[in-house]
Amino acid sequence: MSDRFAEKMRETAVVHDTRLLGDFAVIYCRGNHADEAKAPLASDGAALGVYGARPPVVCDRCADLLAYAEKRRAYCPKDPKPFCSHCDTHCYTSEQAEYMREVMRYAGPRSLLHGHAVDGIKHVIEGRKAKRTAAARAADIDREGSR
Repeated sequence: MSDRFAEKMRETAVVHDTRLLGDFAVIYCRGNHADEAKAPLASDGAALGVYGARPPVVCDRCADLLAYAEKRRAYCPKDPKPFCSHCDTHCYTSEQAEYMREVMRYAGPRSLLHGHAVDGIKHVIEGRKAKRTAAARAADIDREGSR
């Protein structure tokens, strides 16, 4: 584990996002991988105590996704970081991005019942803001092109 990673994983926003991903992975894993063996996450983020005293208990596939997501979040070039679904820089591999989309689509709505209602509302608001910004940018490009 690099010093840069450890330093980034101490930032409040990074810790919040990483814990949220852990909670989402647990929700997804319980609902979709009920028959698979599960163990507490053993990742660099978990070793640093990002998840608190009890790291997420997930299957191997979800553990791999979380370890990958920790690195992507820690090294995100955007500041402030947008939600990945609203970002113009896609840093996940296509396979990992698709798996994360699947996790988010499943766990997102269910997370409202697991203490993440405020995060859900923030996501909806930022999503609307991102769509407006993209529409305004497209309109500007159209106006530039029609001159």
